[in-house]
Order: sequence, then structure tokens, then C-alpha cells
Amino acid sequence: MVSDYSQYAWLIPLFPLLAFLALTAMGRQLKDVGIYISIVAMLASFIVALLIFIERVGGNVEDYTWDKMNWLQVGDFSLRMGFEVNNLNALMLVIVTLVSLLVNIYSKGYMKGDERIHVFFAYIALFSFSMLGLVISENMLELYIFWELVGVCSFLLVGFWYFKPEARAAAKKAFIVTRIGDVGLFIAILLLYWYMPGHALDFTSIHNAFTTGKIDPSIVTWIAVLIFVGAIGKSGQFPLHTWLPDAMEGPTPISALIHAATMVAAGVYLVARTFDIFHASPDALTVVAYVGGFTAIFAATIGIAQNDIKRILAYSTVSQLGYMMMALGIGVSYTSGMFHLFTHAFFKALLFLGAGSVIHAVHTQDINEMGGLSRKMKITTWTFAIGTLALSGIFPFAGFWSKDMILSEAYDHNQLLFWVGVIAAFFTAFYMSRLFFLVFMGEARGKAIHEDAEHDDDHHAAHEPHESPASMTTPLIILAVLAVVAGFVNTPFNEWLGHWLTGQEHDETANWVVIILSTLAGLLGIGLGYLIYLKRTIPRDAVSSKAPWLYTLLNRKYFMDELYDTIIVRPLRGLGWVLDLIDVYIIDGIVRLVAFGVVSLGRLGSRLQNGQLQSYGVIMLLGMLILALAIAGRRFIHAG
Repeated sequence: MVSDYSQYAWLIPLFPLLAFLALTAMGRQLKDVGIYISIVAMLASFIVALLIFIERVGGNVEDYTWDKMNWLQVGDFSLRMGFEVNNLNALMLVIVTLVSLLVNIYSKGYMKGDERIHVFFAYIALFSFSMLGLVISENMLELYIFWELVGVCSFLLVGFWYFKPEARAAAKKAFIVTRIGDVGLFIAILLLYWYMPGHALDFTSIHNAFTTGKIDPSIVTWIAVLIFVGAIGKSGQFPLHTWLPDAMEGPTPISALIHAATMVAAGVYLVARTFDIFHASPDALTVVAYVGGFTAIFAATIGIAQNDIKRILAYSTVSQLGYMMMALGIGVSYTSGMFHLFTHAFFKALLFLGAGSVIHAVHTQDINEMGGLSRKMKITTWTFAIGTLALSGIFPFAGFWSKDMILSEAYDHNQLLFWVGVIAAFFTAFYMSRLFFLVFMGEARGKAIHEDAEHDDDHHAAHEPHESPASMTTPLIILAVLAVVAGFVNTPFNEWLGHWLTGQEHDETANWVVIILSTLAGLLGIGLGYLIYLKRTIPRDAVSSKAPWLYTLLNRKYFMDELYDTIIVRPLRGLGWVLDLIDVYIIDGIVRLVAFGVVSLGRLGSRLQNGQLQSYGVIMLLGMLILALAIAGRRFIHAG
């Protein structure tokens, strides 16, 4: 069946682009109207994306491709631009537009009073345009253009509060570290251009070439691994993960957008979009699986020793992205990885926006300065609890179904990765229960009480934590509902999503061993957190007092930043210092010497040609004298 709505998919990124242009041109004059322009634009994009999604779900709709724009012509080679709609990117369009819409609505309350709020909404619109353009790109070069634009937008948004040195440093770090991965992706695109029949870069041609074995197997692995290097950078996989926690210096709504639906999701989507290339190389799939598995447990262990509420969630994102990459690398299909991306987008956006609601109330990000917020922020507490249970993989929340699908595939195909996933699930449940109990339960501590105990009661009331406004709590409620129900689109008893995404029937049944072990891991993690941080049966310093080196190792993130600073940053800085000396004293020195010589010669000439006849006469006499001496000397030499 031919699609009726897919032909209008180009409108989805167009709406936020128009909002960006309007806010950039007239943002300050528009004032609060500019906020609604951004919200309405994202609402329009979401409606079109939802119509396309519903149409594709409702019937056997053919993939739609439009590539009539002849962008570049070199000899016989023609590079066309356009857009493509299939089931995979139709799902992504709904995720990105919905989360972006909710973040826009939430930001209306969170950013209230910021003098650059119109700039903030303009950046969000440009960010959404970039990600949506990436999703519907018809070929690899077009995807790469939007890929880079997503990176630029992340730089602008992470460093939005540029007057803070930490924000400036985090923005530069995000931009530079992700560039490393982008170089890998760019080289992969060059190799694709060189080895593809007819130099084709569109996804249809790539699918046909790699599924029929037209590409030399020796180069397939290189192409796949280099594409994965690009995904490592954007999705914060080890060893290019260090930028993602630092990106928390940006406004919290941006943290939600980056971590749930846009930038980090781009890496997972890239691997899924080019899965034909990876499927043609078992070695590349092995690399993806083990890097993902290591990242999942590596980041989860760091998360248990962090005290910043947003950084805990950031390392959680790194860990969950590791799960997704591990699922893709196992190689059964990209369904389980995309399913976890789908559910994770909702409960991770919920958790970040919930964290923003807490920060908005208590004006601190240190969980040790919080506590007892459940009595004063009931909506935030209940929605955050739902997000915590979903992330911990507790039945029947969304994370349970998607995480168990990944673990089931690992159990069947790689037992080592299965146990890595189970242990990571335990750590996830533990650090999330730690966060929840310290923030929302128990007695109020620090800034969760009030800011200044010496002021009068009225002033106390003004500073006591209170529930966030409706513009912030409404998105939390919507995301909480999705965090409960989203997982039911693909269960062991009804694998609808897998069939819809891949077109292949899945006859898998529930693996009760996996279900029991993963549920047990989640419950043990929550139980341990309860005993330590709420019941206090186990001392909080039970580990740190007996093995302080272990706590320091985890709290300092395995000293990865210090390691990179020692082996990469400082040597490069030293090399830059040497090159600067060469530039200043040799290259510029030669230029300055030549300039000095020319200037000196000019000054000498100007002194000689001064317009005074007596000076010219003296010079002529001196010249004749020198000439006579030279002739006399020559004759003397010859006579001798």
C-alpha cells in the first residue's frame, strides 16, 4: 500500500527550523510569544510524525523515498538529497518529537525568568530540527551533515550558561571528544563511497550491496567499525564517554533532551540504520557487543559513588546505552536495542525532568543536601518513583520488558554478556534506590529544609521546597504513564514491535530463568539501597570505611579524566607550546626579519634622497673616491 502521509515527512523538521529562524530574528521582541512559537512548532511536528506512525502501524505500507533534489554533480556522479520514511525512522520520529514537545512545555516553567529564554528555545528548535533531519536522511552524507549539526547544537546548549567556567569547559569537552568519533564516521563514509557500486551512498543501495555480498569482506569490517566509532562518540560509549556526565552543566531540560531522545540516541540509531553493514561482519558485531557490555557495567559501577543527582542519571544513561549497543552487537536483529531505546527515552526523560523539578525546588544538585521531599513534592515523588522502577527493570514497568529482551538474547547467544548485563542491572537498581531514598524519603537535610534558618517564618516559607508549576509537572505525568505502558508493545507473549520493525516473525517464548534472575537482581539492588539509606540497618560507610581506595576509585570515575589529561591533553599541550615557539620565533621571526630589512633599506634610501644638493655632491665625491680607489687597487694587484 502506498503511504498518504509519508510524503509530508519533510514538514516534521521544517516546523522547528521555522521556529528557530523566527526566534533568532525576533526573539527578544516576541518575548513570551516566542516560547509558544517553539511549543506550537514541536506540536505540529509531533502530529505529523504521529499520523505517519499510525498509518504505518495500521497497514502494510511501503517504504517511501523522495530523492529528487540533485545537490551535487561531478562528472557522471550525482549526489541527491531527499528523505526516506520506513518503520524504523517512523518510530524514531515519534520518540524525538514527543520528548522534544514535552521538554519545550517543561522549559516554559523551568527557564522562567532567564533573560536569554528566547535564545534557549531557539537552540532547542534548532536541535530538534537537526535530529529530525538526521532521522529521515536518505543517504549517509546527508545524515553526516545533520550529525555534525547535532554536535554544534549540543555545544550551544551545554554551554548555554556560558558565564559559568564549568559550562564553557563542558561545552568544549563535548564538542572535541565527539569530534574524535565523527572523524571515524567520516572515514567510513569515504570508504563507502570508494567501494560501493556506482559510488552510491543512499541506504537502499547500501542494503542491496551488503546483503548480496558485493563488497569485499576485508573492507566490510573496517567500514562497520569506523561507523561504530562515530556511534561511540555520540552515544558516550567507552572510551569516549567522558563528555556525557560533564554535559550536565547545561540546563536540566537539555540534559533530558540529549540523554533521552536526541544526541545519544543518534549513535544507537546509526548502528540500527546501517545494521546491514554490521550484519555482514561478525567481527564488527563482536566489537559492538563487548564495548557495549563493558560500558554498561563500567558506568553502572561509577554511578553508585556519585553525589550529583544529574551525574548519577548521566552515568545511568551511559550504562543503558551500553545495554543497547550490546543488544545490537549480539546480532540477532536491531529490535531489542531499538526497543530499549524506545522505552528508555520515556523513563530517562522522566527522571531528568524529575531531577530538574527537585533542583528547581531546593537549588542544589547534591543528593546529600536533600531528603524528605516526598511530603512537599508529591507529583514529582510519585513520577520519579515510576521512572526509578522502570529503569531498575521491575515488572510491569517499561524497562522490565526491554531489558529482559536484551538479556534473553544474551542468555541464548553469549553467557558472559548475559551475566555482565545482570550485574549491571543490580548496580542500576542500587544506585537508583540510593538516589530515591536520599532525595525523597527520610528526614530533610541541608537545603531541603530552607536556605537560611535565621530569617523569620515567612521568609522560611518562601524558601521551603514546594511542588513545581503545572507546566513542569504535566510532562512528568505524561512520561510516567508512558514509562508504565510503553513496554507492552513488545512482550515475550506478543512481539509486535519486532515483527513490525523487521518484517520477520518472532516465535520466542518467555525465558523464565532470565525473568527471574533479572527481577531478582533489581529487587536485590533496591533492597540493599533500602537497608543502607532508609532503614539504616547497614552503615552507609560500610564499604568506604574498610576500602576507601575503592570508593575513591569509583567516585573519581576510575580516574579516566586524569588519565586522559596525563597521556593526551598534557602531551598535546606541550606539543602546542613547541609549535607555538616555532611559529613565533622561527616562522614569524623570518617574516619579521625580512620586514625589518626592507624597512631599514627604505629608511636608508629616504635619508640618502633628501633633496639637498650639497648632500648629493658629497655622495658623488665619495662615490668617485671609492671608484678611484677600487681602480687603483685593481691596477696595483695586477702590477704585483
